[in-house]
Amino acid sequence: MRAPRPAETRLVDQLVNAAFADSGSTVTNLVQQMRSLWRTDRGFELIASTSEGEVLGHIGFSRGYLDAPERLHHVLVLSPLAVQPSSQGRGIGSTLVRTGLQEATERGFDLVFLEGEPGFYPRLGFVPGGAAGFRKPSVRIPDAAFMVRHLTPVAESLSGTLIYPEIFWETDTVGLRDA
Repeated sequence: MRAPRPAETRLVDQLVNAAFADSGSTVTNLVQQMRSLWRTDRGFELIASTSEGEVLGHIGFSRGYLDAPERLHHVLVLSPLAVQPSSQGRGIGSTLVRTGLQEATERGFDLVFLEGEPGFYPRLGFVPGGAAGFRKPSVRIPDAAFMVRHLTPVAESLSGTLIYPEIFWETDTVGLRDA
């Protein structure tokens, strides 16, 4: 697991296209636009690759905000997670998530939010966001898909409304998950 090299941009885009084939180019377009955030340290991305250079998985984390009663908090939003369809079920996605959560902790973040598959993320420590005291940023996100992962002890005392990075609104990629 490592950050992608500039020369691997096309390979990452091809992987995301394959993993989200049912979404057309929507998710790939999101990733392409998110690179400007990742290059300015408002998040980060990681890939899983073979020793031969084949990109098997990709994950992105972008800085959002938690509108908490006392003040805004910087948080991360995990999106997207993509694994080459022929490599799914081999632990690549789980390893990308775990590695990304470790990186998020090292960067000082307390919380990571996502909208995703409720059958996958709980095994990685994610819990339903609403039950944990958080409000989702859009009514288009199914309750079961809105999840959060606490990274620090202080995170347990936080509550509020998640504010997505602006890029999600600009690309209209909020609430794509059916749960």
